Amino acid sequence: MTDVDSPLPDPSPRLEAAFRAVHAERMQGLAFVNAAIGVEAIGFAPWRHYWLGVMLTPWSMNLLLAPRDASAWKPLPPGEKRRYAFPAGPFDFISAREGATGDYLICSLFSPVLEFADHATARQTALLAREALFDPANAEAPELPGTESSRPAPAAASRDAPVPLAPLEADLSVAVSRRDLLHGRMPGRGDERRR
Repeated sequence: MTDVDSPLPDPSPRLEAAFRAVHAERMQGLAFVNAAIGVEAIGFAPWRHYWLGVMLTPWSMNLLLAPRDASAWKPLPPGEKRRYAFPAGPFDFISAREGATGDYLICSLFSPVLEFADHATARQTALLAREALFDPANAEAPELPGTESSRPAPAAASRDAPVPLAPLEADLSVAVSRRDLLHGRMPGRGDERRR
């Protein structure tokens, strides 16, 4: 006997069909749509009373929770948030509903997905992000009083003052860690934190 007596089936086929319909009906020709990316439900597997995976579309990559145990699912009004704790830390999921999929919750990883050159790269990123959720080493370190991150930022430098290039170049050559990937930080994009 499992933790769910009569589990709902894997939602991947329903999700893919629904988001392919959204793509065909509402997303054609929009500037934030990446034509190199397809619609795919990636890595869906049981987690607690849910199905957890990554929904990849030509316009977004989201962690997605769908009901696996209908009696344990607690729906929220669309747009409302619920926080879930993973070994990598707490993540906020937003309630949504799309046609035949029913209710689900999403946590944005990338939106839009224009930085991906092809579907294979986006798919691999999705798999790594899902895997990273379950690694405690990817948790954000708590900010402690007196640490560098809790001090006020120094006054902005003059725009005419020279900026050392070495630290900037070093940042661009650093590989992206799974923690940065999971928290949406990409070196060189100018967004140190994105949630």
